[in-house]
Amino acid sequence: MALTKFNYNSFDVTPAASKALAFNSDADGLTTMAGSSQILIKTLTASSSATLSFVHGSSDVVLDDTYPIYKFVFNNIHPQTDDKDFTFQGSIDAGSSYGVTTTSTYFVSGHGEGDDAWDAGNPAYDAPIGSGYPDWHLEQETSFQTIADRIGSNADQCASGELWLFNPSSTTFVKQFMSRASCYYSYDYEFNIYAAGYFNNTNDVDAIQFKMNSGNIDAGTIKLYGIKDS
Repeated sequence: MALTKFNYNSFDVTPAASKALAFNSDADGLTTMAGSSQILIKTLTASSSATLSFVHGSSDVVLDDTYPIYKFVFNNIHPQTDDKDFTFQGSIDAGSSYGVTTTSTYFVSGHGEGDDAWDAGNPAYDAPIGSGYPDWHLEQETSFQTIADRIGSNADQCASGELWLFNPSSTTFVKQFMSRASCYYSYDYEFNIYAAGYFNNTNDVDAIQFKMNSGNIDAGTIKLYGIKDS
């Protein structure tokens, strides 16, 4: 079988504006297509992990003004210990410390496996089940922000969702975030959880860390994406 060698100058591999290269069945095998605006930057996988950290400039992580919006997708987060909260915080010193002053809001709605609607099935602001549990909103605090609470540790229990971080490199504005999660509670409830807020600091946020409020992250993945042209 003979091999045909093409002169590289015979191909125009310059993509059109806002397009990317792709293969097709044409003679030259190349075409242009719409490029994705969502770029996968890094995947971290938990295995009895105390923390999972995304630090700009470390381990191929990008978290600067390359993208105006960053999205973290957390999938099947499973706590090592029952009835624990999944949380995050930011850093302004490349991960040396985490605890940027934060103000946030938090609300939930839920439904049980026994067809019982928690709080009459209505969304409720920052409403823990029972007494003795913390508030999950922050009021100018440096604590970690909860984005999925009271996750069960049974083999089939977990939480999944996404966290959006806007303009983390801005030195003019505070850094706003919002999240949404689906959570399998330790009490056999499904909860739809929303959190939103801001890091009240005009320094650039260059690292984000995730952890449980107690115990390790037994399993799960977190993916970091950059959203371009947004």
